[in-house]
Amino acid sequence: MPVALTSLSHGAGCGCKIAADRLAPIVAGLPRPTDPAVLVAADTADDAGVYRVRDDLALIHTADFFTPIVDDPYAFGRIAAANALSDVYAMGGEPLTALNLVAFSLDDLGPEVLAEILRGGGDAAAEAGAAVVGGHSIDDREPKYGMAVTGTVHPDELLTNAGGRPGDALVLTKPLGAGAIATAGKRGLDMPEGTLEAAIEVMSMLNAAAARAALAAGGHAATDVTGFGLLGHAHELAQASGLAAEIDAEAIPALPGALELMAGEEAVAGGSRRNRAHAERFASFAPGVAPARVRLACDAMTSGGLLVAVEPERAAQVPGAVVGRLLEGPPGTLALRAG
Repeated sequence: MPVALTSLSHGAGCGCKIAADRLAPIVAGLPRPTDPAVLVAADTADDAGVYRVRDDLALIHTADFFTPIVDDPYAFGRIAAANALSDVYAMGGEPLTALNLVAFSLDDLGPEVLAEILRGGGDAAAEAGAAVVGGHSIDDREPKYGMAVTGTVHPDELLTNAGGRPGDALVLTKPLGAGAIATAGKRGLDMPEGTLEAAIEVMSMLNAAAARAALAAGGHAATDVTGFGLLGHAHELAQASGLAAEIDAEAIPALPGALELMAGEEAVAGGSRRNRAHAERFASFAPGVAPARVRLACDAMTSGGLLVAVEPERAAQVPGAVVGRLLEGPPGTLALRAG
């Protein structure tokens, strides 16, 4: 009988990330690159690093991997690869090459399971037009998979999380709630038929079309919404842009079944709890916001959509939901409104 991959992991997908408030001071103590060709480094907690090769070409570098979010090996591989590729799209670029990152026990799980994980990742990379050119593996009883991805972008078309402007609409291109759905599956909670399948479909979807739409609409800033939740990633975008933001809780799109699972605490992932605790430092919560909506805003999403800052008049050109706006105020502060 196949082993349930999620039973081997301490956390699910991007929910296994080190908490933002614990990681930030460590990264802040690291030296910064002085090479003027470095266009984006770790300073603004952006999705990837960017290095200018010549006036019309820059390389995007990113790496992302995590523990199983679902039990199906192929789906796990495809989701993990889509998540890694998303960092390139969030910078306005196109993926070029990828390297597999594998932590796995062949003795415990067998080569067939790993082959399926890699097949899923390879299919996602092929859809993105990226060549998988190698990788690295270690023996580990807790499975982990992801990719290091290199992409390209014209320096003039680079999207960062630091370009937001006052009054920009914030458009979210995928619904949230995969953290709760994956946790419910891991804990054996009852879910309506098709709930997990719908979440897998969304998590497997590339952000390619959303990124191209954001560029065509003249987007000013972008990031993808993953393990730190909508509030955490909106906070990073607002802070990097030197602005505040407000989020309309009722406008946040949810995966089918997610809000019902979030009516209580049973399906709330550990990463989502850490996100909520972190958000208390920079966000205010209107009294009228339903608890399930607060949990959705903090959900540790895996392979989520892009959050794009764009002129309100052009927001409709980006596929998704307008969930808030940027405004003048203390950088990085957020207000979760009741609508």
